[in-house]
Amino acid sequence: MKKKKIYISLYILIPVIFTGISIISAILSYQLFKESEDFNQLLPMHLIYLIMVMAFFTFFISVVMLRFFFEPLSRFINKTQKMSIIASAVKSEEQEDITHDFNQVSEIFDSVADILSNVEAKELFPSIVCSGISMRNILTRILKVAPTDSTVLISGESGTGKELIASSIYEHSMRKNKPFVKINCVAIPEGLLESELFGHEKGSFTGATEQKKGKFEIADKGTIFLDEIGDMPLATQAKLLRVLQEKEFERVGGTRQIRVDIRIIAATNKNLLEMIKEGKFREDLYFRLNVFSISLPSLRDRKEDIIPIANYFLESLPRRVKLSTSALQELIGYSWPGNVRELKNVLEQASILSENGIIELYHLPDDLFNKQSLFDETINDNMALDAKLEIIEKEIIIDALKKTGGIQVKAADILGINQRSLWHRIKKLQIDVNSIRNLQ
Repeated sequence: MKKKKIYISLYILIPVIFTGISIISAILSYQLFKESEDFNQLLPMHLIYLIMVMAFFTFFISVVMLRFFFEPLSRFINKTQKMSIIASAVKSEEQEDITHDFNQVSEIFDSVADILSNVEAKELFPSIVCSGISMRNILTRILKVAPTDSTVLISGESGTGKELIASSIYEHSMRKNKPFVKINCVAIPEGLLESELFGHEKGSFTGATEQKKGKFEIADKGTIFLDEIGDMPLATQAKLLRVLQEKEFERVGGTRQIRVDIRIIAATNKNLLEMIKEGKFREDLYFRLNVFSISLPSLRDRKEDIIPIANYFLESLPRRVKLSTSALQELIGYSWPGNVRELKNVLEQASILSENGIIELYHLPDDLFNKQSLFDETINDNMALDAKLEIIEKEIIIDALKKTGGIQVKAADILGINQRSLWHRIKKLQIDVNSIRNLQ
């Protein structure tokens, strides 16, 4: 049986408390000074009148002050509750006055702060689509390191957007109007990588018919991005280490020292610490590169971003298409080993195959069906949008709780929301957390 909550309005509770304090103060004063001759000249009736006046005055002032402080807050809460963007995040069975339920106020403020954080992220990073706290924390780190000249090492699985993060660091840096040179260490043959990075002199090797500047020389005063640094040969790693230490190098076949002023951003999808143990990566180079690290989460660990990222890609396609409910379910339930890049490719392929501008389940690649869908409840096209979203939200929360063994604090971190908000959602969606714990 659901317990009935009984609330006492703060407009009554606080004035009563302050009035009681004033009465107690008057009584204590009487007890302390009753032996005084001057004090004894007061008649008991006068004392009663004084207490009554003090009580009335205290009660009146308390009510006025509460109105002064709470009325603007109440108007703000009422207006935000009517906004669809807030109403979808904060739902209650009935709208309570803010002086009745401060949990509701706290939840609304959390939602407003979350929305403002998303707005700020979109303004500062229009090319990065995210809604969860994990990625927003990374954007905060970008803003902190970008204005400095510190070397940055970006790690993450293939397709998580490491190049996009590197570009964002450059765009918010003090070198944004200087060269930004990108080079993929795995795309260039080992024999040509050194020449590509440092340049070569005429006649230094077969085919070197003229002098050529390298990427480091071209990037002077600017930024160079070394993608897939883990695939760089050991011999080239040694020369890169010297550039980091001395800020100078020689062209292949040359003897003149060339000094450069550059900022280096590196990225890798490999475990460099394991490569150091295997002797495939220089430890001293790793510590030179790992001045400021940014680790990107995989798409399967930020499922809350799948829908906004999918919509972003669909809007960029030349043909306007949208996802059916069943296709959307499958996208959320899939593990995405290729991360954001794979999601983009899947949507582009499905948009080509789709008819009438709707991507259906059978338009998606067969690989996506190898994993059983997360959704136990059936969604059909006749359901209202709110009902569909509730089912999707419920399954995302259940998935996060399963990953954390039912520990709500950890699940909230995965979902990018605070613990109080997760508790409200679990209660609203009637999720049995105990049964999830028992499955572990």
